[in-house]
Amino acid sequence: MTDLDLCYMPASEALRRFKAKTLSPVELMQATIDRAVATKASINCFTFEHFDEAMALAIKAEAKYAKGARTGALEGLPIGIKDESYIKGKPTSHGSLLSRDAIGGHTSTTNERIIKAGGIVHARTATPEFCCAGYTWSRRWGVTRNPWNPNFTPGGSSGGAAATLASGTSSIATGSDIGGSIRIPASACGLVGYKPPYGRNPDEPPFNLDFYCHTGPLARNVRDAILLQNVMAGPSTLDIATLRPKLRLPLEYKPIKGWKIAFSMDLGSFEVDPEVRRNTLAACDVFRSLGASVEEVDLGWGEEVLKAGMAYLEHLFGGSLSQLLDEHGSEMTSYARKFAESGRTSKAADFVASLDVAARMYRTLGPLLEKYDVLICPTNAIPAVPADFDQTRDTVEINGKTVNPSLGWAMTTPFNMMSRCPVLSLPSGRAANGVPTGIQIVGRTYCDADVFRAALAYETAQGQWYTDAKTRPPR
Repeated sequence: MTDLDLCYMPASEALRRFKAKTLSPVELMQATIDRAVATKASINCFTFEHFDEAMALAIKAEAKYAKGARTGALEGLPIGIKDESYIKGKPTSHGSLLSRDAIGGHTSTTNERIIKAGGIVHARTATPEFCCAGYTWSRRWGVTRNPWNPNFTPGGSSGGAAATLASGTSSIATGSDIGGSIRIPASACGLVGYKPPYGRNPDEPPFNLDFYCHTGPLARNVRDAILLQNVMAGPSTLDIATLRPKLRLPLEYKPIKGWKIAFSMDLGSFEVDPEVRRNTLAACDVFRSLGASVEEVDLGWGEEVLKAGMAYLEHLFGGSLSQLLDEHGSEMTSYARKFAESGRTSKAADFVASLDVAARMYRTLGPLLEKYDVLICPTNAIPAVPADFDQTRDTVEINGKTVNPSLGWAMTTPFNMMSRCPVLSLPSGRAANGVPTGIQIVGRTYCDADVFRAALAYETAQGQWYTDAKTRPPR
């Protein structure tokens, strides 16, 4: 087994080998760090690196396994943590020049759970400034690139998390999703990305009270996503929105033969790239081969959906950033500054109107999901935008039509509006430029296991990515 094979080894397989004493956490960590050093200039997926500390912790984990001592659910795994949450005594930048000297005074609940479970934070993963873009570059950290084709973005805002997994420099990684920020990069990098239902995983205030906001896992396969989700999930005494009791997802599921699956190519109003369309139809055929029926449905949604979602984001998220404009506007990135300016002009009536649209959306989605087991649709309407894309300057055209450059090329925001629905993004194929494409599996409210059951059946039929040179990025 080569060092590269070690870097792409599934997290669950690495844990099995640790326990069997056929692999050491030190071996895995060293291979991971070496790979990170080798790809740093070309991918640029990390902000802060904690390699020396990570090796010391890997040595401790190795000793635990050698003694047969009790080990945590993530013991010894190198885990990329998105550079927006906190670890006490360590820096968090939010991808911003404004956070130059910020040191965490506490550890965010999900990070605390990961560390307690034995996960080793060897690095923090890059984000766009304040996580407010679907691509990943910032004035502070530069451009993060897609390992499948560095000319394109790995997505955002959890772009560094996706890029580290696709480049083999973390075993699993954390993300957050307020408009698609887990699922957009999962699709663009050929990964599994999970947006849990609102309240399933704890988050930081004040956005723990924003029902668009979800913290969740990214992984190279479905079971690894479950592994991390089971650590992250559960009620927190610090987050009033978290759900009781803790939900623990199984790793094995029954087949989906006999399931009824609803399918929408465009969610009523999105333009969809021909290659995305082709790969999505092929994914539908995989579900049919598993004994499920797949029927195209009309959700009755239109252009008002994305407009309402953007209005909501501009009012709350943009409104939060707008407080920085007077003192720090000149130091902000173009896209963050524009988002903050939109927040300053947003009105409460715009916010309330967005809630009305969300209510109308669920009047069709809710009954439909009582008839069908899950809904599937593309994740991104195009494979990805360029790595240095700037929505304040650049345009996006799909099928000859100009779409909203912020989120009009990603079909994710409607399901932040439908926030109690679990949504999992899976790879559906690759485009001619090498960039992956993805599908979303949408479940009934709080029925997390349904989307994982469908996803695992699909992945088993298709085969896992990243297992050999043919299913890994060419670099």
